[in-house]
Amino acid sequence: MSDDLILSAPPLFDTLEEERTHRKERLAAALRVFGRFGFEEGNAGHVTARDPELEDHFWVNPFGLSFKHVRVSDLLLVDSDGRVVEGRYHVNRAAFAIHSQIHEARPDVVAAAHTHSTYGRALSALGELLEPLTQDVCAFYRDHTLFDDYTGPVTELQEGRRIAETLGPHKAVILRNHGLLTVGDTVDAAAWWFITMERSCQVQLLAKAAGKVVHISEENALHTYREVGDDLIGWMNFQPLHDHVRRTEPDLLD
Repeated sequence: MSDDLILSAPPLFDTLEEERTHRKERLAAALRVFGRFGFEEGNAGHVTARDPELEDHFWVNPFGLSFKHVRVSDLLLVDSDGRVVEGRYHVNRAAFAIHSQIHEARPDVVAAAHTHSTYGRALSALGELLEPLTQDVCAFYRDHTLFDDYTGPVTELQEGRRIAETLGPHKAVILRNHGLLTVGDTVDAAAWWFITMERSCQVQLLAKAAGKVVHISEENALHTYREVGDDLIGWMNFQPLHDHVRRTEPDLLD
């Protein structure tokens, strides 16, 4: 490969402050992308990024502010007790109940994404997992689970803990009658897994409504998973979306 060809990779940082700024910028960008894709449903939905220094704190979008309008300066820093220690808005109670438990249970997780997207909710209402129908969905082959319960809006830590336990070591969980949740070792990966999982739900619903589906074999699904299911691949797939929203909506960095 020529030395002058560009090969993007997750950046390294000299200071924790640089890393914090980067995570916040990526979080704001991911929320703008989610807004463009119509993943909002009123005030439902939240994306979080663990603080690189205060590791029991996370950054999250404010309650009551559209994904489409979130700027870096709008993000909230929330501590392990659910207190907003930086920011001007309230935190969504469900965001704290769910994400605090995900981040506590999974030290490897930097970011988590959950919204009430249309096709994710539709598949969740069937109480089904994703099936190996396409190359893209193989990123989740044996790497997602079903939280097969619904007791109402998640506002208690115990319910968030149950979701975290069901997620286990995987990259995603389908919350029955509720929606999707994805995680990653970067904001970019968590965001991309959510986007492609939502689209995979759409494809599965369309394909099964159209007729008899053809499954990818277990051998080929596992092989494809090894090729497309790594968080680095998730990070790489998010870069075109990130770059586009940064160029077209530079106010997100305010």
